[in-house]
Amino acid sequence: MRSAGGHSFYAGPVKSVVFDVGETLVDDTREWGAWARWLGVPAHTLSALVGAVTAQGRDNADALRLIRPNFDLPAERQARINAGCGEQITEADLYGDVRQTLAGLRARGLWVGIAGNQTSRAGDCLRALDLPADAIATSQEWEVAKPDPAFFTRLAEWAPGTPGEIVYVGDHPANDIGPAKASGLRTALVRRGPWGYLWADDPEGGGAADWVLDGLAELPDLLS
Repeated sequence: MRSAGGHSFYAGPVKSVVFDVGETLVDDTREWGAWARWLGVPAHTLSALVGAVTAQGRDNADALRLIRPNFDLPAERQARINAGCGEQITEADLYGDVRQTLAGLRARGLWVGIAGNQTSRAGDCLRALDLPADAIATSQEWEVAKPDPAFFTRLAEWAPGTPGEIVYVGDHPANDIGPAKASGLRTALVRRGPWGYLWADDPEGGGAADWVLDGLAELPDLLS
């Protein structure tokens, strides 16, 4: 873990810690593999396209549109559900430090939330895991998605504390770090997943975050 953007490691009291989902708490390998099978391409082909759009600073759904130019994400998600192969999040999809970190933060008296750009189905999957979190929400449930400032306005009303007493943890500079900071939240970028690794040393990625983490397990002691 290191500080970033000229910020100190700890600048005041924190009341709430809210986590992004994909590539922050959840390893997306299985879901990307499911999309590759659905679109009829090898998994390594889709992985390469995800890497390409990541390097270009584009939305990850653009990787799917490169395979199928008229790709409609909501429609295709529903088609997968209708075919019996909708998205899933199971215990095996969680990164190994997730339960320990969430429990450690709560043990230190911090409120723990999970809120990301996910479907309501993904929210149900997360709630079924009985994670040590105080609340779970998704962009579909809130009817607003990152990086829309309204997402973080809703988050700041949802989590206890003023915006400056809330830390948002994510892997994506454009969806997580930038808009969260613009809304007055404190931020931590975790170096995992293609976005986290690629943008950790970028001025608008890790350089803009209050902290850059090599793993989530650093957080309880950092914020206690």
